[in-house]
Order: sequence, then C-alpha cells, then structure tokens
Amino acid sequence: MCYATCRALLTLCLLASASPSHAQRGSADADDGRWLENCHDGWGDRDRGRDCEVRPVSVRVTGHSLEIDGRENGGIHVVGWAGDSVRVTARLQANARDDASARDLLKEVKIVAEGGRIHAEGPREGGRNQSWSVSYMVFVPRRFDLRLDAQNGGLGVDGVAGRIDLRTTNGSVSLVDIGGDVRAHTQNGSLTVHLAGTKWEGSGLDAETQNGSVRMSIPDLYAAQIETETVNGHVSTDFPITVQGRISRHLSLPLNGGGATLRAVTTNGSVTLSRR
Repeated sequence: MCYATCRALLTLCLLASASPSHAQRGSADADDGRWLENCHDGWGDRDRGRDCEVRPVSVRVTGHSLEIDGRENGGIHVVGWAGDSVRVTARLQANARDDASARDLLKEVKIVAEGGRIHAEGPREGGRNQSWSVSYMVFVPRRFDLRLDAQNGGLGVDGVAGRIDLRTTNGSVSLVDIGGDVRAHTQNGSLTVHLAGTKWEGSGLDAETQNGSVRMSIPDLYAAQIETETVNGHVSTDFPITVQGRISRHLSLPLNGGGATLRAVTTNGSVTLSRR
C-alpha cells in the first residue's frame, strides 16, 4: 500500500484570469443596448433577415420566488442586487427570409408573466428560414428562490442565495457567488462555479453535466467539502491531495476543515479546481 501527495492528475489549470468578477459580469451582460447592437449586427453573421427587440417585462411577485421557462430557444441570466424589487427584460430575436419578415414574426411573440412565472409564446417555427427566441436578463434581491428552465440556452446566476433549481438540455450553466440549496443540471454544456467569501451559506450545491467540462474556482481560505468526478476525462487541481492506493477520477476534498458539501460532476469532460 502506498501513500503519495500529489497536485492532481497530470495538468494544472487556472481559472482566475479567465473568470470575470461578479460586478464586471453583471454589468456587461446587463447592457441591453450592447446586446441589441450585437443582435442587429448578427454577431458577424448576416446570411438571413433578422430583427431584434428588448422589452421590459412587468412582473408581480407576491413572495420571494421566480420561475422562468426559456422554452425551446433562449437563455436566462439572473443577477442579485441590493434592491427589493424584481426587474426583467426580455431580449427577442427573429430570423426569416428578410428583415421585414423577421420584424413581422417578432410582433407575434408574447411574453406571459403570471403569478411569478414567465414564459414566451409565439408562432410555430417554419423550418430553417424562420425562427425566434427569447432570452431574459433578470435582477432580483440577493436572497431569492429561482427555478430556471431552458432547452437550447445557457443559464447563469450571479450573487443570489436561496432555493435555486436550474435545468437546461443544450447550454452552459454558470454559478457565481451564490448560496443556499442549489441544484443545477445540463445535458450538453459546461458547468462553471465561481465561489466567493470563506464558506457556503446554505445547505449545499449539487450540480451536474453529462457532456461538458466542470470548472470550479475556490478562494484560498474557503471551507467546504468538495466532491467532484468525471467518468471520461481528466481531473486537475491546485489543491494538494493525499491519495491512498490507486488514483481515481473522483475527488473528495475537505478544504479548511470542511463544511457544506459542494458537488460538481461530469460524465464526459474534464474537471478543473483552481485556487484564487
């Protein structure tokens, strides 16, 4: 039986330089004007007609929870702020054979907000030459419950603590400076967790991707029980670990005395735990 101390399996990766701060992230993504300009420009690809629109969504929330369904196409980004109100803007995009047809298509799309639930309704898509999507930029109090669903779109939450349930099929999941009872799942997309402070405030995190990488950025003095795993991929960490026997692709790390269990796993993808 052997005992060895290793810096992880093979390579070391740093995420700190690639992960923007909470404030930078929120302000950049929240710029509706920039989004509208990029959308009209087609993000460098204007092979079809296009129209874009930003609509404020009037939301009446009686409690401290919000549910958003991104439907077939659309991502959702939620940012916690110091205010006690909820602000939502819908970002609509349509593609058609020409700009006029795309503009007409967007006129048929409605944003439905009822009882703390939001979703979009619109015409059936007409093949490759006609499509529409709605994404959401959301501001909520820092302590708030969220349920976000999407099919083809990414989900992101910055600076919110509460009961948070995130599910998408094709899209990445980004969790920045959050807490509470958090569950997140994507079928095809990366999973990024950017922790802040010195410990997790709440019961813990359970996050999973089937096909995508896991990247977790952890402050140097953070106290938690980190659980991560990959079936087909490599594992990298900046944190020293003690291994007894065979090195596996499952890591269980009690950092700084341990704490809430933070689980982030993948089936097909690499895992990176970086210190900052």
